[in-house]
Amino acid sequence: MVGQRKSMVAALALVLLAAACTGDDGGSTDGGGGTAVEGETIEVAATWTSPEQDRFQLVLDGFAEQSGADVRFLSAGDDIAAFVGPRIEGGDPPDVAMLPQPGVLQSFADQGDLIPIEDVAGDEIDQNFSETAREVGSADGTLYGVWFKTAQKSTVWYNTNVFADAGVKPPSTWDELLDTGQTISDSGVEPYSYGGADGWPLSDLFENIYLRTAGPEKYDQLAAHEIPWTDQSVKDALTTMADVLDNDKIAGGASGALQTDFNTSVTQAFSDPPKGAIVFEGDFVGGIISGETDATLGEDADFFDFPSIEGSENVVVGGGDIAVLLKDSAGGKALIEYLATPEAAEIWAAEGGFISPNTKVDLSAYPDELSRRAAEALAKAGDDVRYDLSDLQPTEFGATTGQGIWGIFQDFVRDPDDVDGTAEALEAAAKKAYS
Repeated sequence: MVGQRKSMVAALALVLLAAACTGDDGGSTDGGGGTAVEGETIEVAATWTSPEQDRFQLVLDGFAEQSGADVRFLSAGDDIAAFVGPRIEGGDPPDVAMLPQPGVLQSFADQGDLIPIEDVAGDEIDQNFSETAREVGSADGTLYGVWFKTAQKSTVWYNTNVFADAGVKPPSTWDELLDTGQTISDSGVEPYSYGGADGWPLSDLFENIYLRTAGPEKYDQLAAHEIPWTDQSVKDALTTMADVLDNDKIAGGASGALQTDFNTSVTQAFSDPPKGAIVFEGDFVGGIISGETDATLGEDADFFDFPSIEGSENVVVGGGDIAVLLKDSAGGKALIEYLATPEAAEIWAAEGGFISPNTKVDLSAYPDELSRRAAEALAKAGDDVRYDLSDLQPTEFGATTGQGIWGIFQDFVRDPDDVDGTAEALEAAAKKAYS
């Protein structure tokens, strides 16, 4: 399992480069519409909410129209494993689940809960994706998933009006970011807006900092737990992260941030009046802004690349969502096949807040300059793109609400001076998960 994670981390750049740069318009395939039984009910579980759920529903509607199946979306909350697990144990899993972490896919595969999809969508994956998509969707050499949605997590979104009122411009270095935050704070707006109640936005912030302060090689080692979380490189990154955890500069303060979910952390930064100015999170923030606020992308809201730290090179953290088959149903198999087509990806791409790893989706499918910029940034990072570190961990350590990485970073927000204690807690949790 560790070897697979290391290979996935190192190779992620290849599929993102192909997805961002391709000019192949490939066309759309039938997507297996004729294989689903007309009228069959298909359940799909995912963690997406609000605009992301609505836009994924458009994809499901496209499949339903083509196949005649009745497709039902199941909201899994923040923890897909906790939602799906009891259904699996009860012998009634949903047909398909969208897994936000390869670590979760590996855990389900280890438990024998996934149905291989080589005969279902293997050809489509080979035709429409780069080779790395197989690694992302596989466990121990067996193909279980279609990598449907990728994420560029090294974008920093900002309220352009707050920046203009404070007389500041998007920073390119960490020191400039801190100066910008101070100036915005002096203007009367708390600069940083966090969705601390969800935990994972905090781990994403740490991962971006760690990739820049420790470098890609150390990042790979930490992702595979080849170095401990008590390594000095982790402590250095935590110290840097503490720079943007000043209680007076957080929207709602630390306690408020820990009660704020991710979507609210975005909407409050682009409300009128704004309750924050900067959101450290991926390209998908744009979908929330356009779907839940009155702000106009490119005018009231924009993003800049995550700042360089002490001269760090251009590096990017990426992530994604993988469609897996939990029930051996004709409808579920047809949906999996459909999700491997450019047709399915183009439905969401046209709505914004989405980047596809499908190499047959052209940049022209994206509706705005911001989406294309986010995709292009992945390409520029080249070999220095790394997969979301927490997503590569065992589920109990990297992807469980209120514990492991997510829970420990919530504790760190409460006490950002406790660098040593945080590192020790992370290492203790990692050892337990890897034992």
